[in-house]
Amino acid sequence: MHLDFSILPRFADALAYGLWLTVRLTLICIVTGGALGFLLALARRSGSRLLRAVSTVYVEFFRGTPVLIQLFWIFFCLPILLGVELSSFVSGVIALTLYTGAITSETFRSSLGTVGREQMDACVALGLPARVRITSVILPQALLRATPTLLSNAISLFKESSLVSAVGMADLMFVGQNISNNTARPVEVLTAVALIYFAVAFPLTRAVAVLEGRILRKLAV
Repeated sequence: MHLDFSILPRFADALAYGLWLTVRLTLICIVTGGALGFLLALARRSGSRLLRAVSTVYVEFFRGTPVLIQLFWIFFCLPILLGVELSSFVSGVIALTLYTGAITSETFRSSLGTVGREQMDACVALGLPARVRITSVILPQALLRATPTLLSNAISLFKESSLVSAVGMADLMFVGQNISNNTARPVEVLTAVALIYFAVAFPLTRAVAVLEGRILRKLAV
C-alpha cells in the first residue's frame, strides 16, 4: 500500500476547526462538570440522608454506565420526553457535563476529607455563614488538593469527547472520519487525527505531573 500524507495540508482548516470545537466542548464541560461535581461532593458529605442517597445514586449511575449510552439517550430520547430538539453540541455538553460531574465529585469528596475539622470548628466559632465557609475556606483548600486529579480528568475528557462524533457533532474525530471517507485515505487521515490528540494531551499530561509534584511539596511544608 502506498501512503500519501501530502493530501493532509488541503484539509488543515477543517481539522483545525474540528480541534477548536473539541477544545471548546472540553472547556465548557470542565467548568460546568467541575461545579456540579463540587456540589455533589458537598451533598454526599451533608448531614441529610436524602441528599446523600440521591447524590450517591447519581454518581454511581453515571460512573457505572457507558458515556456513549448516556450521550445517545440524551440526543435521541430526551428530546422525545421534553418535546424539544437538541443540537448535537448541546447534547454533547449535557452528556459530558453530567458524566464529568460524577467523576469530579469523587475527586472533590476525597480532597474535602483532607480539610481539617478544626478549620470548620474555627469558622463556626467565628460565626461565618455557610456560604462564606464553603467559598472562602473549604473550596480553596479542596481545589488545591484536587487540582492534579482534576487536570487529569480534564485530559481524559478531551480524549473521550471524540464520542460526540457519533451524534454528528463536527469535532476533530467527526471531521477526520469525513475526510477519511471522502479521500479513501483512512491510514493517513486517522493517523494525523491521532497525532493531533496526542500533541495536545501529552504535554498537558507532563505538565500535570510537574504541577502535582509542586503541590505535594507545598502541602508538605
